[in-house]
Amino acid sequence: MNNIPLIELRNVTVQRGERTVLDGVSLCIAQGEHAAILGPNGSGKSTLIKLISRELYPRLKDEAWSLRILGQERWRLFDLRNHLGIVSNDWMQMCTRPYAGYEIVLSGFFGSVGVWPYHEVTAEMERKARETMERLEIAHLAERRTDEMSSGEARRILIARALVHDPQALVLDEPTTSLDLHATHELREALRRLAREGIGIVMVTHHLPDIIPEIRRVVLMRVGRVYCDGAKEEVLRDAALSELFGVPVEVVEKGGYYHVL
Repeated sequence: MNNIPLIELRNVTVQRGERTVLDGVSLCIAQGEHAAILGPNGSGKSTLIKLISRELYPRLKDEAWSLRILGQERWRLFDLRNHLGIVSNDWMQMCTRPYAGYEIVLSGFFGSVGVWPYHEVTAEMERKARETMERLEIAHLAERRTDEMSSGEARRILIARALVHDPQALVLDEPTTSLDLHATHELREALRRLAREGIGIVMVTHHLPDIIPEIRRVVLMRVGRVYCDGAKEEVLRDAALSELFGVPVEVVEKGGYYHVL
C-alpha cells in the first residue's frame, strides 16, 4: 500500500462569515482505508466533505497548516474525480431533472448534469457506464427518468456516476438521508460490496447503522473539532456518544452493525 495518505489535513480552519465551522482540524486517512466521520448536525462533517471536493477552502492563517489529497495541495477538479468519487446530498438535486439514469451515469465522464451535443462520447465510455450500472445492480434503471425514481434508486445512480472513473475511494455525505428501510438496506449492501472490492469508503453520517462492518475506523466530530478518533469498537462507546450527542445513549452491536438505544 502506498504510504502517501489519501486525505491529509493539518491544523485546517474554515470560516463561513463570522462563524468558525472547522477549528484547527488535523485528520489523516490512508489509501484503501474505510473510515466513518460521525457527529451531530452542525459539527462540521459536511464542511469537511466540501473541503475535500474543493467547494470550500481553508482560511489562511499565520500558523502552519496544510490540506493534501494524495500528497498534492493543488488539483484540477476534473483530475481529482479520477481519484475520489464524491457523492453528496447537493448532487441529489440533479435527480430532480428529466434525465435518464444511464445519461446521468454517463455524464460523470464530463462533470456535467446530463450529456450535451458538444460532449464526445466514446464506445468505451458507454461500455463503462453500462458495466458500472450492472455492478451496482441498477441496469434496469438505465432508461428511467431520475425524477421518477425513488430516493434510493437515485442515490445508487449517483454512486454509479462517481464510479465511472474507477476512483480509489468514494466519499459519501449522509448516504441514507431520506431513504426508507428497504432502500437503506440495498444501499448499505452495495457499499459493502464496493468495500470488499477494494474501493475505499469515507463516509460522513450521524446514523450509527450507516457504518457498515467493513469500516473499522470512526472519527467523532463535535463543534468543528475532532473529538475522538480510533478503532470502531473503542470509539463507539456509551460514554463517548452520550457526550457527543448530548443525550444519554446505550450502544449495542448486532451483526457487525452498531445501534443506539
